[in-house]
Amino acid sequence: MDADRTRSTTAPGTPPTGGAGTSGPPPAGSPTLACHAAEPGHPAPQLGDDCWFLSGPTASGKSALAIPLARRLGAEIVSVDSMAVYRGLDIGTAKPTPGQQAAVPHHVVNVVEAGATYSVARWLDDAARAMADCRSRGRGVLFVGGTPLYLRALRDGLAPLPPADPDLRQRLAEEAAASGPEALHARLAVIDPPAAARIHPRDAKRIIRALEVAETTGRPLSHAFAPAPNPLFESRLMIVDLPRATLYERIDRRVERMFAEGIVEETRAARARPGGIGPTARQAAGYAEAIELIEGRIDLAAAVQRTQQRTRQLAKRQLTWLRSFSAATWIAA
Repeated sequence: MDADRTRSTTAPGTPPTGGAGTSGPPPAGSPTLACHAAEPGHPAPQLGDDCWFLSGPTASGKSALAIPLARRLGAEIVSVDSMAVYRGLDIGTAKPTPGQQAAVPHHVVNVVEAGATYSVARWLDDAARAMADCRSRGRGVLFVGGTPLYLRALRDGLAPLPPADPDLRQRLAEEAAASGPEALHARLAVIDPPAAARIHPRDAKRIIRALEVAETTGRPLSHAFAPAPNPLFESRLMIVDLPRATLYERIDRRVERMFAEGIVEETRAARARPGGIGPTARQAAGYAEAIELIEGRIDLAAAVQRTQQRTRQLAKRQLTWLRSFSAATWIAA
């Protein structure tokens, strides 16, 4: 399942300011979850006429559509899904099936353990290597996924981020321990609303990083994208479109299947492996609720209901951002 661990007026194709969950497009620079200390700037990959982009909200059917499309284009698939990178997290991520991966080669899938830290900068590096691999064999590249952070970085690249400030980070960590990460999240919502809209209120590590960047640079972390959008991106972007009621029904049924097919058992197994489930992966809809269920804080019905609600909110944010691309091709499904 695509994860949003996922925008000021800037260059064309950059959505104008507006918060998540509103009727307007989200603000520039969101989401912010995968940025880390001392992370260098990364230019956008060298996109060309051999590149295409297929996106859409979670549960819209991108993976199934990608297989025949990739075959028609003579392309291989590069995943643009922040959760598909984790090995052992298959049910809750709705990862392409073994049959789909055998039908068309998929890249940047199952590249790190569930306990690992994985950043958007790391994804850009992995995607660039996958593109070079495809091109070395005369194959095109079909980017498939709905993680807005990765799509934005693919289009724009990343601006440099400042190094960590140990003293400031320690002070913020002490505040989080004393008052709870939610209090810091409320402060972030005032300083950098786009970042706050995309970071979970209990994700202390990334809340602290966003506050650290804002305090040390005087600019919000949500502005950490290079203002040089690649014009090829929008003209070759295809977006899967479903009526909202149909999409939400598909989300609800998918979540029910996730719990029926063993996401709780999958979560237990992942937690038992060395490294467990890291802070990024554990925030994904489904796994966070499975952990709460395992630890006895909620029951099964609440886990399913909360996962459905969070996934619908994710789909809404994805659609809001994708609607900013006026030149994209919308595909009725």
